Amino acid sequence: MVQLHVKRGDESQFLFNTTVDASLDTVVQQITAIYNGRLKVDRICAEMKELADHGVTLPCDMQGLTEEQIEELKLKDEWGEKCVPSGGPVLRKDEIGRRNGQAPNDKMKEVLMRTVEEAKALISKKQVQANVCVTKEMVKEGLDQLRGAAMIVYPMGLPPHDPIRMEFENREDLSGTQASLQVIPEDECQLWWAAKEMQRGKKLQDYIGKNEKTKLVVKIQKKGQGAPAREPLVTDEQQKQMMLHHYRRQEELKKLEAADDDSYLDSEWADRQALKKQFQGLTNIKWGPR
Repeated sequence: MVQLHVKRGDESQFLFNTTVDASLDTVVQQITAIYNGRLKVDRICAEMKELADHGVTLPCDMQGLTEEQIEELKLKDEWGEKCVPSGGPVLRKDEIGRRNGQAPNDKMKEVLMRTVEEAKALISKKQVQANVCVTKEMVKEGLDQLRGAAMIVYPMGLPPHDPIRMEFENREDLSGTQASLQVIPEDECQLWWAAKEMQRGKKLQDYIGKNEKTKLVVKIQKKGQGAPAREPLVTDEQQKQMMLHHYRRQEELKKLEAADDDSYLDSEWADRQALKKQFQGLTNIKWGPR
């Protein structure tokens, strides 16, 4: 199997296995699905932490308003009354006024938080260091785990305007957000290797030959952004280690210069003529009366 180390910019994303016979159209489609799927899991995990802390999201026309303003405008959160967490809610007010403050109890919160950690571990960038390839099935498993945890804690379901439910139903609206800049549509995705774009319509073997044991570093890029910048020959971490080694060496040399003492030359073991004197019987000679 050919192993592709997928990066965006200088940042590692995941490992992907394929074959030299694979069409680049298929490879790009699968890599894009995994890349965007990982982003979706990360977004849901971030929202699920807020869900565990402050309950479900308020309707859009109530977000950011104070209690006095809500009463004055006679607004009512009908979905907040229907979507009650298992075991009853615990009051944890949301300071920014985005969620209703009816949070799950500690036991249900633990269910959500544990599931978040498990889902993030599945698609973590640390899988690259562990030499584990991420697949579409792993991304789907992470989404299923999160969906199951939400159903356990909120058996009546989440409000239709809640970002978590919108993500599960693929209705999320990312326009105007930082997250929208990270997502790459499948038809706008490009793969670059060795400063060359890997053209769709070709096969992987057209670029790397027929060796199935090849390992490549490819970069995922949005169409129109040009070629990715070349990576530095030395990483930031390597540069830090080199500077640290140089500093330590300089300190050692300073200590040696400060300790430039040649008094050890007066010691018996430092006498170059000791062996000659011993043969000639000139050792232990004392001058003066005994």
